[in-house]
Amino acid sequence: MPDMSRAAWLGVLARATCAELAACLAAVPPLAGFVRLRGPEIGMSMVRGRIGGGGPPFNLGEMTIARCSIRDEAGRIGHGYAAGRDRDLVELIARLDAVLQDEALHPLYHEAVVVPLAAAQTARRAAAEARAAATEVRFFTLSTMRGDLP
Repeated sequence: MPDMSRAAWLGVLARATCAELAACLAAVPPLAGFVRLRGPEIGMSMVRGRIGGGGPPFNLGEMTIARCSIRDEAGRIGHGYAAGRDRDLVELIARLDAVLQDEALHPLYHEAVVVPLAAAQTARRAAAEARAAATEVRFFTLSTMRGDLP
C-alpha cells in the first residue's frame, strides 16, 4: 500500500478500535512520553448531508465526538478525533499522529499500524458490500425486455 497523507492516516486511525490499535502497537517500540495540550474531551458535532450527493446541504443531526491534542517528548504535536466517547482511543490516535509526522519513525509505525488497519477496514467494507449486493433485486419490465425480443 502506498504511503498516505496525514488526513488519510487519521481517518484510518479514527475508524479503528482501541484494541486494534493496541494489538498493532505490540510489534513496535513504545510511543514516547507526552503532555496533553487539550482533552481528551467529549462534545457534539453537527452532521450535514446532501440529497443525492449534490443537492443543497441540510442538517442531518448531531453526533458525539471525542478529541485530544498532545505534545510528545520530541516536541511533535498530534491530534486525535473519533466518533463516540472513547477518551483512550483519541489519546492514542493523537500519540500516533505525532509519531507518524516524524520522517525517521514514520515508515516503521505506518507499516506496523496504519497499513494493517487500512487493509482490515477495506476487507470489512468489501464484505459488507458483498452482503448488500447479494440482496439486490432486479426488476424486469416489458420495456426493458423489448430489446431482447426478436
